[in-house]
Amino acid sequence: MGRLFIESVSGPKIFKCKCCEVDTASHSDIVSKDFQGRLGKAYLFRNVVNISLGPIEERYLISGLHIVNDIYCSSCQQILGWKYEKAYEPSQKYKEGMYILERERLLKERR
Repeated sequence: MGRLFIESVSGPKIFKCKCCEVDTASHSDIVSKDFQGRLGKAYLFRNVVNISLGPIEERYLISGLHIVNDIYCSSCQQILGWKYEKAYEPSQKYKEGMYILERERLLKERR
């Protein structure tokens, strides 16, 4: 196995994986805080780092049927949320290519 490449996030507030404390996202990349994850409150981000994608699957969510991938921390493989690949409802198309991170699985750090 090779060396793991870890990307750092800049900004005054960042989110890290709760298990291994690897940078995951910048507060400035939050699109919305009004989402629900498996474990409670979740945030919609336009960009995240240090993740790996699971297989693509269709999933019924609160807002309807979507094609999504679960996302995992690239360091410790803890599930962090999911990525929206496709939304079937026209009103949900803005989510395509964006990421949900579950608040319960993150640490928030001020720099």
